Amino acid sequence: MTIPNPAYSTRSCRYGAESLREAALLIRAGEPVAVPTETVYGLAANATDSHAVAAIYSAKGRPSFNPLIVHVADRTMAERLADFSPVANSLADRFWPGPLTLVLPVRADSGLSPLVMAGLPTVALRLPAHPAMRALIRESGRPLAAPSANRSGSISPTRAEHVLASLNGRVRLILDEGPTSEGVESTIAAPEHDHVRLLRPGSVTAAMLEEATGLPILIGKGETKIEAPGQLESHYAPSKPVRLDAMRAERDEYLIGFGLMPCHINLSPEADVREAAANLFAALHIADASAQQRIAVAPIPESGIGAAINDRLKRAAA
Repeated sequence: MTIPNPAYSTRSCRYGAESLREAALLIRAGEPVAVPTETVYGLAANATDSHAVAAIYSAKGRPSFNPLIVHVADRTMAERLADFSPVANSLADRFWPGPLTLVLPVRADSGLSPLVMAGLPTVALRLPAHPAMRALIRESGRPLAAPSANRSGSISPTRAEHVLASLNGRVRLILDEGPTSEGVESTIAAPEHDHVRLLRPGSVTAAMLEEATGLPILIGKGETKIEAPGQLESHYAPSKPVRLDAMRAERDEYLIGFGLMPCHINLSPEADVREAAANLFAALHIADASAQQRIAVAPIPESGIGAAINDRLKRAAA
């Protein structure tokens, strides 16, 4: 998306030592930078600086009641920001670094901007596995708030060109390290003493959370308030209407397939849900840019990461 009077000249630079230093300088100056993680590209800024966090909300057009995930370089940094229960420690031991976000009580002395928590007593924390994001946190010396690097509510970016199409003129720098590996946003979980609440599905599945903790997993937020990213009813949405569980395309539809079937683009001809997750947002971007007026998507199994795919598709179609 191009804005009529862009605030910045946006540059996309291949990730490396020089571009990393430039990105860290921008972070320390209070500006957001687009950077890859293993899930999707994030729009990162200093989580301890309210002006920097406000710049994320402004660039994305994100509602201020929607909290942000804070990314950390290591467990020591995480423990300075939030209180870890034994259950939280078990999950971090098993899945960090990786695509799991934990919603934990924020420490009174965390130093985080209140805008990150959006008025909540909790903070969403993740220790990412991607070397670019980890390096940027270390180089800037700050925990980084980083939602997906796209206009709020639209299709998440899994490539640098997706970020440029959505945020051109709204950020100065995109670090390009090629396509992301996971393809869908992180799982978000809120650990309690006798159960774990799964707030957003991702590649760390409910079964994996249960195996790691030995506790029951409750699906959904259980309340009407937004307490973690990705809970808005309409989210991850293309500009065109989306029809789900389609076995064939209508005349004006672009069909995203799964398994062996006639379609315009296939998430996984081998019906592999992990491959489908990695290709999901890229396929939605291609479909949204096509000549067809509507988008249709084939049925995806609920097993494993399929639950996360279907969560994103239902919100895209809402």
